[in-house]
Amino acid sequence: MALRVFLSRVTGNVFYKRSFCSEGKTNIHTRIVDIYNSEPVGSHLLVKGWVKAMRKMKEHVFLDVSDGSCSKKLQVLISKSRQPKSLTYGAAVEAVGSLVTNTNGQLELAAENVTVIGPCIVIDGYPFAPRKSYSPDYIRQFLHLRPRTNAFGALLRIRDAASHAVNEHFRNNGYIHIHTPVLTSNDCEGAGDVFQVKPENEKTVKDMMKDGMSMDEAYFDCNTYLSVSGQLHLEAAVRGLSKVYTFGPTFRAENSRSRLHLAEFYMIEAEAAFIESLEELMNIMENLIKNVTSQVMQKCADDVELLHSSDGNEGPVVSLLQKPFEVMTYEQAIDILGRHSGNFVSQVKKGQGLGKEHELYLVKYAGDCPIFIVDWPSDIKPFYMKQSLQDVSKVSALDLLAPQVGELCGGSLREDNFSLLQDKLQKSGLYEALGWYLELREYGNVPSAGFGMGFERFLQVILGIPNIKDTIPFPRWPHNCKL
Repeated sequence: MALRVFLSRVTGNVFYKRSFCSEGKTNIHTRIVDIYNSEPVGSHLLVKGWVKAMRKMKEHVFLDVSDGSCSKKLQVLISKSRQPKSLTYGAAVEAVGSLVTNTNGQLELAAENVTVIGPCIVIDGYPFAPRKSYSPDYIRQFLHLRPRTNAFGALLRIRDAASHAVNEHFRNNGYIHIHTPVLTSNDCEGAGDVFQVKPENEKTVKDMMKDGMSMDEAYFDCNTYLSVSGQLHLEAAVRGLSKVYTFGPTFRAENSRSRLHLAEFYMIEAEAAFIESLEELMNIMENLIKNVTSQVMQKCADDVELLHSSDGNEGPVVSLLQKPFEVMTYEQAIDILGRHSGNFVSQVKKGQGLGKEHELYLVKYAGDCPIFIVDWPSDIKPFYMKQSLQDVSKVSALDLLAPQVGELCGGSLREDNFSLLQDKLQKSGLYEALGWYLELREYGNVPSAGFGMGFERFLQVILGIPNIKDTIPFPRWPHNCKL
């Protein structure tokens, strides 16, 4: 009973610590986003943030202050007689005053006092100047300062809203969030593009080594890698929970510095039991993408507009929200690419995978609408994909192609035939390492399906961002692991 009373008190009330200045005045500051949402004209407020611009008039100084809570700045008016000497563009400040509406009908803080919390000596190496635009390539040189720029601040707020929308969508549809491991003993994709993990301390390794084991195996008794996918672990969880997903970092040791690849990125992966058709899986994927996109467009309208205004590219969002996704078989795709071979630098042949130029052409061919390519040759797809019931040379797999990026998602029905899966694992040399995975098909097995979607590529699609490095706070790519 005491616990129940305690919980009701905690959940029914909002508690926070109020601190005071030496003069006895409260120093709890108001976020700028809350000021614009409630517009409490006449209120006495404390605002904290960074100076984005300064304009000096005859008797006053006008500051545009941002605290990162939204894309809007709050104009702060202070008399020149009260201007701190260290007040410059880029400085961190706090301003105390009354909120008013100026002659232009805009909200403005008529400041009684402005204090510089952290000065910014612009001429001493600060890489950004007021009212000047910079290319993403230039801004990317300063990853530690990049969140201060308007566009990247907008991107980070959108990324946060999209992350929340992903989790909310899955929760509302009955999925259980599984924390799949970052350290793993398997290479799910089988491509060998893995980062190996072992202790740096050689003494630890030598102390732990067992007879017949290498130094790479000493700590875990096996070779260990950073995860390329949480799929196999989700397949274990789904056979007890019915619907599961994970959303976390994955790693690929590819020697690629293209605008679409990172060494560390975030993956949204989901698995559902009792799924027996690609149509069911495609509906799950399309609903996720449309719902999350819609939520982001609604909740981050100002930030999205800020990013789109820089390139005028709203086409992908329209195609994601207003059009049903197209569906095409692999063979149909190969036929179309063959009939338009003059458009490509490299040609694709039947039985091969598609290049980026082929993927983007198919999207364009479909009217810039996302398109599912289904029924792939089994020889070019991983072992876990289910053999097609109509054609044993194919698997019930799909790739979702989208504007800007080409492949956005990959998924399949999972092979649930014990004998077939056993044969695949033996032929691929994975039987010993993945005996546990085969065992999932031996005890109370069910048909299942799943997919994975690169979160950064999704952001590229909905925001029209050309380079994936500009969708993640601190990108890692070959020859670059700054900070």
